[in-house]
Amino acid sequence: MHSALVLPKHVPIAFSTRGGHVENVFYGSIAVVDRDGHLIAHVGDVEYPLFTRSALKPLQALPLVAHLRFPDFGLTPRETALLCSSHNGEPIHAETAERLLAKVGLTEAALQCGSHTPYWYQWNNQRPEADRRWGPLFHNCSGKHSGMLLQAKLLAAPSDSYLDPANPVQQAIREAVAYACDLGDPAGIACGTDGCSAPNYAVPLGSLARAFAWLTRPDDDARYGAAPRTLFDAMAAHPDMVSGAGRNDLALAAAGGGRWVNKVGADGVQTLACRSRGIGIAAKVSDGNLKALMVAFCSVLKQLDLLDDAARSALADWARVPIKSIRGVEVGAIEPHVLLK
Repeated sequence: MHSALVLPKHVPIAFSTRGGHVENVFYGSIAVVDRDGHLIAHVGDVEYPLFTRSALKPLQALPLVAHLRFPDFGLTPRETALLCSSHNGEPIHAETAERLLAKVGLTEAALQCGSHTPYWYQWNNQRPEADRRWGPLFHNCSGKHSGMLLQAKLLAAPSDSYLDPANPVQQAIREAVAYACDLGDPAGIACGTDGCSAPNYAVPLGSLARAFAWLTRPDDDARYGAAPRTLFDAMAAHPDMVSGAGRNDLALAAAGGGRWVNKVGADGVQTLACRSRGIGIAAKVSDGNLKALMVAFCSVLKQLDLLDDAARSALADWARVPIKSIRGVEVGAIEPHVLLK
């Protein structure tokens, strides 16, 4: 029992119905911040530090891409996009991660992310081949980890401890997170361990949205130069490398048509950076329900007038999710309950 534990003050952002009656309520919070760092719309608690999970990946790639010797690696925009990915483990993803590692003379044996069945199967309703096993290259975070190993090379840091919070790679990332989120002292950011064993940070949703708004800058940053723009351009050009077939992140990116980039995180985190409007959005659903998160997120995009007819059509299956019986009969739906302030 944590007697002094303070919980985030989330509010209802979506609900599910059955037979015309509310069955479940999904709580969360959402922040919308402009390029100048101003909170322009929100619901719920945008000040409570929440773990960013994989939504952090563009910021984790930031110090690598900003390094003066990064161009020596000769990464293509497609390869750069993989640095920010939670990919499906499709062949193109694994092959690209392998090429990244080869640039510093490493193989997948250097990856410390572990291994799992590629996401492609669950997102495309396919059953994995019997008895097949996949190595770390197919892990959804292999692009991020490969990038960390590239950075270890540039910093002359130990590659066998690249996930250690004290390693120069992770210190540079922590500093980048603090800078982009405008959080001051990097040591003050709460640190945990992500599912891929990499350090991850808890930041307020307002700060995370600010960082994504910062990624939309058209000019060079005083500290990180053209890196924010480079990452945005790579993600916008190759959203298939950031996620993969059947994924919500790919559907969101396709609806944006290059106007924005977006990044999902485990346990119900979703972010988006819209260059045409100069805003960042960060959302969290408290129980991690991805369908409820997307329903609420689509409502936010609609309220911000970011969806044209084509985008609304592209996101229709995510904006309202039918609940069906085993026979395929619609018995309810997940619907939004968001009114931005």
